[in-house]
Amino acid sequence: MYIPDNMQMAEPSAIADFIAGHGFGIVISDNLNASHLPLVFTSDEGDKGCLYGHMAKANPHHKELQGQRVLVIFNGPHAYISPSWYARAPAVPTWNYAAVHCYGKIELISDDENHSAMEELVRKYEPSLLDTPEIMPADYQQRLRQAVVGFKVVVDEIQAKEKLGQHRKQEDQQGVYAALQNSPSADARLLAAYMRERGSGTGQ
Repeated sequence: MYIPDNMQMAEPSAIADFIAGHGFGIVISDNLNASHLPLVFTSDEGDKGCLYGHMAKANPHHKELQGQRVLVIFNGPHAYISPSWYARAPAVPTWNYAAVHCYGKIELISDDENHSAMEELVRKYEPSLLDTPEIMPADYQQRLRQAVVGFKVVVDEIQAKEKLGQHRKQEDQQGVYAALQNSPSADARLLAAYMRERGSGTGQ
């Protein structure tokens, strides 16, 4: 991914938070097969962390993954940027966004490891389900796990980018933030919220 120096997200904690907040990733293998999957990132495991997930055994993608180096893409908020939002002209339209690319080798994991990884996924999104056996009985979960393949990606490289108009003057960035914040588009408002969290162009 092309990342100018002023658009690089370099802090490991910010990258971990980004993946945690945008954990529905795209796993892309060498022959360009891709699977869209929820993933959990353990930033303290290995040199650069590990990603845990699972896919259906009915998905033929899993048959080619063992030991293969893959790309996993996490997309954050993104939106169209109008040149009319800037304080000065000339200018052209663009698209602002944030994204993280993780590279690493896949290892298929045991049922016990997959059980733990799936529990962690549920704990992330709806922890109360772990204490509701009438909805998710243990024997029912075990039967369903027989139909999936668990894996982890041992991450060896991370590329993280925030294109938020950093190259524009502060008044231009503030104009973009104001327009996004007041947009009828949910995607635009999400990007404005992300800019606010990251302190980019909001005047904070």
